[in-house]
Amino acid sequence: MKTVLAVRHVHFEDLGIFEPWLRARGYEIRYIDPTIDNLDHLDVVAPDLMVVLGGPIGAFDDAIHPFVTQEMAMVKARLASGRAMLGICLGAQFMARALGARVYPMGVKEIGFSPLTLTAQGQQSPLALLNDVPVLHWHGDQFDIPAGADHLALTSVGKHQAFSVGSTVLGLQCHLEADTARIEQWLVGHASELSQAGIDPNVLRAEAQRLGPQLQEVALKVFETWLQRALA
Repeated sequence: MKTVLAVRHVHFEDLGIFEPWLRARGYEIRYIDPTIDNLDHLDVVAPDLMVVLGGPIGAFDDAIHPFVTQEMAMVKARLASGRAMLGICLGAQFMARALGARVYPMGVKEIGFSPLTLTAQGQQSPLALLNDVPVLHWHGDQFDIPAGADHLALTSVGKHQAFSVGSTVLGLQCHLEADTARIEQWLVGHASELSQAGIDPNVLRAEAQRLGPQLQEVALKVFETWLQRALA
């Protein structure tokens, strides 16, 4: 049985469209919530794939959220194993920090749908399949690109949007996993953040409805292509 360990910080920021795709291909998925679960004896090396998902905290919030220290240890252990690992938003920030890079507030919220600009290395990566399709951004922090990693993508708001380490490690600020049919959960779950940022939920809802079908089709192709290389 192929296995996936998914680290989830808030319930609705889960594997999204990746989950049914994985289950259909025989993967057994185990969710871990580091805010409440006992992580002391968790084997983070054995699963075929580890995914660290998003959440509305900072990857540097150890003093506010003590579980961050333990989660960082998990991330470092998985990275050291060299096995397939995907980080999304907060998860990518944890990975960047574990690899020695700085993670910090951008001073602005990047929330909404817009395309990535790929670097030369990004154009040789699975992200090239996006082909300018707008993706969902939802973050206020940014990572620097870790030493030795490939810088894959940027936007006009944030210059560090994706990185990879070899074929097995991928960090994404954007949410390719998000199920746009469930955007209402995001709009409710992050209502305070949207209000403080002056972002109209109606605009996001309309964009999700208009862009979602194409984005999700392409996002699955990106994920499939990356995973095949990561597990090869």
